[in-house]
Amino acid sequence: MAVVSAGGDNQANNPTSQAPSADIPSQTASAPSFAPTSAPPPLDPKDFIASAKKDTAPLSPDTLFPGTQLTMGETVYKKGPTADTRNCASASGGTLPKVLTANDCTRLIRATYSKDGIAVTVGVAVFDTEAQAAKAKSQTNKKSFVKSLSGGGVKAFCESGFCRTTSNSYGRYAYFTNAGFTSGKDVTEKDTAVFTTGDNLNLFTFRQIHRRGQAQASAAAAQ
Repeated sequence: MAVVSAGGDNQANNPTSQAPSADIPSQTASAPSFAPTSAPPPLDPKDFIASAKKDTAPLSPDTLFPGTQLTMGETVYKKGPTADTRNCASASGGTLPKVLTANDCTRLIRATYSKDGIAVTVGVAVFDTEAQAAKAKSQTNKKSFVKSLSGGGVKAFCESGFCRTTSNSYGRYAYFTNAGFTSGKDVTEKDTAVFTTGDNLNLFTFRQIHRRGQAQASAAAAQ
């Protein structure tokens, strides 16, 4: 199949805040004294998803893609079928099977979401290290895609013609989207709704992977 491809790295937004300024104390006020402390630096969530040795939280389609629907802004996508395989090549197509195999992909988890005749399958490839995931992402091209998942009320899509794909990596995960019309119509640059659907699922997947790191970092800090 032919695909319209777009890739790129996601970046987490870091919100900033400003604390209210306190009144300046009078010249006669004495400053409080504190004993020196050596508090440990906060744990970095990304450290916990950078390697299989530290990323030990349960992993499944339900942990990555929970619930029966997904809300992004004002848009609600219905969740369709999911799949989980240790044979990464079997769930990918084009040039992607070779890339995943060469970089020792250990698992490929997929889920499909749909709305108004547009469907997208997102696939998360799992590796032992961050370096393997980053290398796999760098080796993808316009002919690399995860196979679409249909069923459960979602018609077959992206089995031929043009669809829109993305590829990214974060931590020890490489993640991909394959979006198109359930009618079988080719995706063009003018089909912004398809691009938006793929981008939303791309962002959601990044956030889910980051949340894995946050949860494990918090648990480790509390021990």
